[in-house]
Amino acid sequence: MTKVLVLYYSSYGHIERMAGAIAEGVREAGAEAVIKRVPELVPEEVARKSGFKLDQPAPIASVDELAGYDAIIIGTPTRFGNMAAQMKNFLDQTGGLWAQGKLIGKVGSVFTSTASQHGGQETTLTTTQIVLLHHGMVVVGLPYSFAGQMGVKEVTGGSPYGATTIADGDGSRQPSENELAGARYQGRHVAQIAGKLAA
Repeated sequence: MTKVLVLYYSSYGHIERMAGAIAEGVREAGAEAVIKRVPELVPEEVARKSGFKLDQPAPIASVDELAGYDAIIIGTPTRFGNMAAQMKNFLDQTGGLWAQGKLIGKVGSVFTSTASQHGGQETTLTTTQIVLLHHGMVVVGLPYSFAGQMGVKEVTGGSPYGATTIADGDGSRQPSENELAGARYQGRHVAQIAGKLAA
């Protein structure tokens, strides 16, 4: 069975929720979905004062386990147009895997969230994809066959580079059904491609 890791970092729960939808899509494709998160770097006292969602049930991932998956789908909120420091710190520890070529040929994909419509979603997706390319991974986005990213009648995330959501500046907006549908589609799409490559 194709094994897919949904690896995420989430401060306020938006990416955590998208990760769940990604995993649903993976399972719809008949693959195994494992949801894990990267460690928090913010001191607990600061995180609590900032309203971080600290009760996330997903276990913490280890760098060494990444090589055991056929695909890795990374979820990270945007920080000034780039991935969050927590995700970058984790990925910066994968040098040993890179040196051994352990991720070459595996499928990689990315999803994100921003406070606003123009808060750096596409730059976060594409700059995170660069890390995957350095590992020799096969990068998969969210194709336009997901028609939900083509509409203009509602404010919504989504791009050909990956599924996205918009949180609003105070974090009050939760992922819409269209955004969750995009995440499920991406999870399904990645799992299908990973299954073909693994075969």
